[in-house]
Amino acid sequence: MTKADIVANISEKLGLEKTDVQATVESFMEEVKVSLESGDNVYLRGFGSFIIKTRAEKTGRNISKNTSIKIPAHNIPAFKPAKIFSEGVKTNVIVESKN
Repeated sequence: MTKADIVANISEKLGLEKTDVQATVESFMEEVKVSLESGDNVYLRGFGSFIIKTRAEKTGRNISKNTSIKIPAHNIPAFKPAKIFSEGVKTNVIVESKN
């Protein structure tokens, strides 16, 4: 599902103009981004949390040059789904075999 699909579905369900829904979705995503960039997590009850995770410093390998490099500690954005969200996916999505 793409952002355009989300906008179309919400527009259809609520009877709103696609341009209004698109502006709302874009504003929501921008607010989440700005909040995380300023160091604040975003908690959406019943949906999940957009959080900042810290990755520890580690040593990486440049295989082509056969050298080691230090990868400094850094922060990354992450999403942690709410328990009810996870349970819904577990019970409603069929596991496909990769064989």
